Amino acid sequence: MTARPISETVASLMPRAKAELAELVAFRSVADPAQFPRSECEAAADWVADALRAEDFQDVALLDTPDGTRSVYGHLPGPAGAPTVLLYAHYDVQPPLDESAWISPPFELTERDGRWFGRGAADCKGGFLMHLLALRALKANGGVPVSVKVIVEGSEEQGTGGLEQYAEAHPELLAADTIVIGDTGNFRVGLPTVTATLRGMTMLRVQLDTLEGNLHSGQFGGAAPDALAAMIQLLASLRAEDGTTTVDGLTTGEVWDGLQYPEGEFRTDAKVLDGVGLIGTGTVADRIWARPAITVVGIDCPPVVGATPSLQASARAQISLRVPPGQDAVEATKLLTAHLESHTPWGARVSVEQVGQGQPFRADITSPAYTSMAEAMRLAYPGEEMQSSGMGGSIPLCNTLAALYPQAEILLIGLSEPEAQIHAVNESVSPEELERLSVAEALFLRNYAESKKG
Repeated sequence: MTARPISETVASLMPRAKAELAELVAFRSVADPAQFPRSECEAAADWVADALRAEDFQDVALLDTPDGTRSVYGHLPGPAGAPTVLLYAHYDVQPPLDESAWISPPFELTERDGRWFGRGAADCKGGFLMHLLALRALKANGGVPVSVKVIVEGSEEQGTGGLEQYAEAHPELLAADTIVIGDTGNFRVGLPTVTATLRGMTMLRVQLDTLEGNLHSGQFGGAAPDALAAMIQLLASLRAEDGTTTVDGLTTGEVWDGLQYPEGEFRTDAKVLDGVGLIGTGTVADRIWARPAITVVGIDCPPVVGATPSLQASARAQISLRVPPGQDAVEATKLLTAHLESHTPWGARVSVEQVGQGQPFRADITSPAYTSMAEAMRLAYPGEEMQSSGMGGSIPLCNTLAALYPQAEILLIGLSEPEAQIHAVNESVSPEELERLSVAEALFLRNYAESKKG
């Protein structure tokens, strides 16, 4: 089988894909109405639904999920007896953080240095375009040889579980023989990679209260308990001196025995400043793919500008814990909650609220679908063999799908290689990666259909 007609078709479709990605990136689709209007997510969902209808998808629907967001579903029937493949992406995005730190506007797709910049360009609006390009290339070269279901989630970044709950209530909807999750990425640009493991996550908000109201630090400081100081001490208890995550009862010594991540490459990818050390122990792969990791993602406290000499009566923080495969996110949540409660200093009143949770995931990379993907990636990336790596991020839906459809094979690919800087300012996508992965996905669907014949 040759990749040439498919690759030529995808190449010819790239200008259209860029224009479409620009339209999709323009929606400020952060699934948090406290930050952006709900109408932005609704408009993005409508755009995705219209794109599926334009490709002759049937039963296109906007699914109202229990967390108040919408996922988009569509079904493209294939030849009689053909297997069914579910393609996943999400249209919601992370907030842009400090918009002034972006070189170009975050919701305006901008080409620079051979990449396309914009929030969601890689994670994961570009993933939806990858699916569209693959299907369009197949339609132009003999037709789509499998039945296709597409599901595009509206709250993946928030971790609120709406689509998981909807799928559990409607288990027939997403049933498939194989599932392609288009929300991970190559180990680096040009190296075709499938993701073998995902860390799960739990997200908690902790609040400390010590006083009935703020006090003058000169009059009461030194004896009156400051809630912000208590919070700083509590958060410090979550790490050892070397930066290793330390949650009472949580296992932290696992090792990664697959593809390794050289420390020098990691420092470059993570843009670690000269002279600043990495945290934790073990290999980089151990630390980011096989072990738990705490991150304080937000603290409510007075800003430096306009600060007054006051003791704070209350303080609040949001904490993310990444949970590696082999550990249970529910148990990790219990351990983290107990740790926070037991390490709160000075008898401060503590309350802990869970705001998100997802289980870790481990794929079976020995399954037949992976053989089909390896062949496809070999053609899409001449001279390169498919690699498998871990991913430190979380996709909570994976375990839901694995539980609902235990016979289905689940593959994870995508556009979020290190240069994409997903979740950070100046997120971007490599158009070459979009093109090659679209070719790979189209060839995979062909290979997979052939493997199921006879």
